[in-house]
Amino acid sequence: MAKVSIITVNFRQGAYTLDFLKSLRSTRYQDLEVIVVENGWIEDMDSLYEEAYPSTKIIHSKENLGFAGGNNLGIQEATGDYIFFLNNDTEVHPDTVNHLVEEMKKDKSLGVICPRIYYYDQPEMLQYAGYTPMNWFTAQNQVNHHKKAVELEDRVEVTAFAHGAAMMISRDAINKTGLMHENYFLYYEELDWVHRINKNGYGVKVHHGAYVLHKESVSTGKGSPLKTYFQTRNRILFMRRNAGARRWIFFLFFLVAVLPKHLLTYLLAKKWEHAKSLLAGACWNLRHSTTSNEIGYLYDKLRFS
Repeated sequence: MAKVSIITVNFRQGAYTLDFLKSLRSTRYQDLEVIVVENGWIEDMDSLYEEAYPSTKIIHSKENLGFAGGNNLGIQEATGDYIFFLNNDTEVHPDTVNHLVEEMKKDKSLGVICPRIYYYDQPEMLQYAGYTPMNWFTAQNQVNHHKKAVELEDRVEVTAFAHGAAMMISRDAINKTGLMHENYFLYYEELDWVHRINKNGYGVKVHHGAYVLHKESVSTGKGSPLKTYFQTRNRILFMRRNAGARRWIFFLFFLVAVLPKHLLTYLLAKKWEHAKSLLAGACWNLRHSTTSNEIGYLYDKLRFS
């Protein structure tokens, strides 16, 4: 039986992590390794984690390394043939791991597979059931989102991107591609990573017979200035890294259409911090290279605060 390492990253949301670990008890897959990465660690909850799920491996990082950095720490400790990345605000159906591993074994070219993701508070509503391909001129694609869920099926489909809240990646794909780029910090890091894995010849799929429930935006908050900053900054960073010559059309599209529209929306709504975050996220890309590790703006304090 192939070994599966489950990695989850916690940033001062211990109660959610405990619920997550308890949900793993019902998982029917036998050969599991569970790793919790404590980002920005300040509170010792090791005994509670181990009580919630015995034999949990716990990694402490006093510096908040973000989603990518935290998961990269976990990868370096993981011993599984497959790595299942799960947000700490998810709960996993008992058969999900089995379904994903079965498909991984069946399709040797497969590097990444995701379950469906439903909203925890509205379990009949889909958050993710696959992505459409990226429009490399506008940096836009579509995800099945806020749609009524149909009955679960065993169908497995090719998809353009994985969802970072729940994605299984083979050890071979990680070894060939390398780790996530850590300077994204939050958002777009999994899109960048999966795009690189796909370019290395590995397939990406979504399994409609496997699912998790997601509480969503526990760390950053829904619609927070923090989210505005990183989504703006990283959308541009992603295109700088991956779009080639098409990025110049995207830059024009962003300056003419995206930036004025969102800025006006925030100003009319008197959302001053969002407007500031939008501009700061865009300006970061004017001042920094694609490999810069500076988070920028007011959010550098996230690393240690």
